[in-house]
Amino acid sequence: MRVLVTGGAGFIGSHVVDAYVAAGHEVVVADDLSTGRRANVNPGAEFYPVDITTPHLADLFDGGRFDVVNHHAAQVDVRRSVADPVADAGVNIGGTLRLLELCRRHGVRGVIFISSGGAIYGEHAPVPTPEDFPARPVSPYGVSKFAGERYVDYYQTVHGIPSVILRYANVYGPRQDPHGEAGVVAIFCQRLLEGEAPIIYGDGGQTRDFVYVGDVAAANLRALDLLGRLNATGAAPATFNIGTGVETTVNALLGRLTALAGGGEAPRHDPARPGEQRRSAVNPTRARETLGWTPAVPLGDGLAKTLSWFRERSPKAPSNQPSAPTPAGTDVRTVGSPIVL
Repeated sequence: MRVLVTGGAGFIGSHVVDAYVAAGHEVVVADDLSTGRRANVNPGAEFYPVDITTPHLADLFDGGRFDVVNHHAAQVDVRRSVADPVADAGVNIGGTLRLLELCRRHGVRGVIFISSGGAIYGEHAPVPTPEDFPARPVSPYGVSKFAGERYVDYYQTVHGIPSVILRYANVYGPRQDPHGEAGVVAIFCQRLLEGEAPIIYGDGGQTRDFVYVGDVAAANLRALDLLGRLNATGAAPATFNIGTGVETTVNALLGRLTALAGGGEAPRHDPARPGEQRRSAVNPTRARETLGWTPAVPLGDGLAKTLSWFRERSPKAPSNQPSAPTPAGTDVRTVGSPIVL
């Protein structure tokens, strides 16, 4: 298939591109590099520096002939969405709508839309949360992602574009940027390796469902396969949680990373941030039963791989610390998108 991956120079998107290229697909990357990096883009993919909120996106579609669009490009920071909900909506709603309209005009045969399993469901959801629990997001980011889902459903229902929605839990792993992104694992890794005190917002008892980026890339491969079957059968699009179903507190996460790093400064506690949930974990049963996907990397192994990747790139990390070789393929490749949800 010929696949357009928006946000394909970012943290998660670049791993997805790696997986698609390795599977033999023809991949085009559109990314404005506001948070992604050109070095992250697989050399086997075409790259175009395009902002999805601008008319220039149409130029890419004019000659693109895409079979599927995988939409990772987004504003992903909950705090930023609280501070500027208009800007958040401009990217996550306006950009998504522009993209879907181009898919309609150019006969794209399927869409994979990336949503949030942490920010969609709201404070009162059961944990782990199933996909059929009513969405009640408590942040502008969650609202904009849910609006994107509804537009995807509209384009499937009215215009016949089969779609798969993937609701990510908290994705972590190599290439996550501790600057300008909301990835707590990346931030903790950097601070521990550079001898700085990690910052915990609130008491650290808040929980998240941490899923390794290599597993997320594998889920996107499964979603692409499912889209092929949906195109053939005319079946309705489906929504899947992509996570482990396991809650981990921020305190426990820091404890595990500190042990892996061989020690570190005591954490500093700052006030809790508005718009963030107390507990969050998603139920991945539907993804296992329908996509045949289950997370394969345990949290301890994923944290060790991630810390090793950061250690190799930290100018302040002790040189006598052992470092594992950089994984190949979809596990790691070259670098950059979310997420503390």
